[in-house]
Amino acid sequence: MARAIPPAQPPPEHPDPDPDEPRHALTWRWRRNPLRRPADLAQAWIALGLFLAVLAATPVAMVLTGDAAHRQYLRTARQQAATRYEVTAVTEHDAPRHLEPGSDEADKARYPVTVRFTDDAGRTRTAEAKVPPSTPAGSTIRVWADTEGRISEPPLTRDQVRDSALGCAVLAALAVPVAGAVAHRWAVRRLERRNLARWDEDWARTAPRWTVR
Repeated sequence: MARAIPPAQPPPEHPDPDPDEPRHALTWRWRRNPLRRPADLAQAWIALGLFLAVLAATPVAMVLTGDAAHRQYLRTARQQAATRYEVTAVTEHDAPRHLEPGSDEADKARYPVTVRFTDDAGRTRTAEAKVPPSTPAGSTIRVWADTEGRISEPPLTRDQVRDSALGCAVLAALAVPVAGAVAHRWAVRRLERRNLARWDEDWARTAPRWTVR
């Protein structure tokens, strides 16, 4: 007589996942277990030390770099203000016309033309300055010149000094974590190479026992 087919059974229930599993995955190097190597514990200490160093060094680097950059840019602004002056210049020829007059590009475009001005010593100078499109010859414009009689940019303003110093401080704050990540990667690579060298030594001692003649 044929055996009766047993009734279908529901699949076995899987145990609920351990809620602490992500935490354990991050801290397994700190917990004692037979698979943990000395290099694993060293890597955990290196990561912790670099993390704390980055937290401590980032604001310090930001403040020191920002302060040094602010003093340097402020010194540059004062030097520029002492060696540059604004003067009225006259254009020598017409500026080119823009291909799209009246457009936003035309309002922002500037073309180089030859201008004539008198420097602080009373000498007539000619130089090249940028003017809006279609500026006719004989127009007067205000330009900045240096003590050598050359057209230059205006001195740095306080806002430009502040923004430049702030940009340097932000770059310094970003550079510290990057340096920490590079140092961590270098240390991990060194530990990995050390482990591989030890594995080679252990295998060199173990391999003869496994070799079948």
